Amino acid sequence: MTAPERSFSVGRDGVDLEGFERELRAMRAEAVANLGPEDVAHLKKLERWGHWCTAAGYATAWVFPNPLSMALLSLGSTSRWTIVAHHVLHKGLDRIDSAPARLTSKGFAKGWRRLLDWPEWMEPEAWCHEHNVLHHAYTNEVADPDLVEHNLEALRRAPLPKVVKQALLALSAATWKLTYYAPNTLQVLQRRRRRSSGDGRTQRDDGRGPESMLEAFDVRTTEGREVWGALLPYAALRFVGLPALFLPLGPLTSLSVALNSLGAEVLSNLHCFVIIVPNHAGDDLERFDGPPASRAEWFVRQVRGSVNFKTGGDLNDFLHGFLNYQVEHHLFPDLPPRAYQRLQPKVKALCEKYGVPYRQESVWKRLGQLVRIATGEASMQRRELASR
Repeated sequence: MTAPERSFSVGRDGVDLEGFERELRAMRAEAVANLGPEDVAHLKKLERWGHWCTAAGYATAWVFPNPLSMALLSLGSTSRWTIVAHHVLHKGLDRIDSAPARLTSKGFAKGWRRLLDWPEWMEPEAWCHEHNVLHHAYTNEVADPDLVEHNLEALRRAPLPKVVKQALLALSAATWKLTYYAPNTLQVLQRRRRRSSGDGRTQRDDGRGPESMLEAFDVRTTEGREVWGALLPYAALRFVGLPALFLPLGPLTSLSVALNSLGAEVLSNLHCFVIIVPNHAGDDLERFDGPPASRAEWFVRQVRGSVNFKTGGDLNDFLHGFLNYQVEHHLFPDLPPRAYQRLQPKVKALCEKYGVPYRQESVWKRLGQLVRIATGEASMQRRELASR
């Protein structure tokens, strides 16, 4: 039995929406004006850290099992997505003249650079539409393809013991990028293509469709074959091609690298799940039953529907994939990581000034909140529209 939903009306809190929006826009303008070569250098440094982790992971992967190699390879892979690809594809460096083309949205992971810049299960085009467009535009609406409470409704309502639900969630987390994120982003992109072809769908409908996740893998369909065509190159590179480079050192060495790579993949899935999924889940966060009444309300929603983890310090932020600045990122999605470090205390103070709840807790506390939502022990708050 799932926890009951709680509802209340926008405006009951007495927030000055126009004032909040005005000051946020001024804050963003100042942040953009202060962007420069230092932000490029900062992202390049974080990129190097990820490369060093990957290099050290492969350098030690000739012994199996090797938890250190797995952890290093996992961290290199995770940072490549959450820090580099995430901010670059959000156009974080696009307005900085000194940014190299490969770190701009027009140059990153394009053409032959696909496997060099971002070797992952996800297709960049599909991920950009699913995440940059739908998730950010419709955060915590049903049109948001990453609305956790909605996506896990079957698990929430399943007549299973809590421990079984938790075990199923852990299994899903261990394979999350392969079994959820990559096929989901392609399904969303495929729905956009159908809408563009004139089937009458609106963009707000893109995030949801009648297909099940299992249908994404159906090789009998053109769209299913597209999913497999996107997944297999990464699998071949990561678990066959790169381990094969170690064959001159012997077949056991190559096998050890392959097995450690598989272990690293599981760790990367778990790491990404922990720092991504709890960002918008918890019984103290809100989900929305329709579009905002204004842009000002949209800004407030980004705060009410998001949560930060512990922030501050490049090492701490690197380990969190810079996803610990979720509130600031949702308010201003197209900024580089260093800008969020500077903005965080200002945004927090502004929220306190206007009485907008600003939530920040450790990633482990937020993971606990996520588990309670996923198993149906708790439900998110429901916010009705001001016009209703």
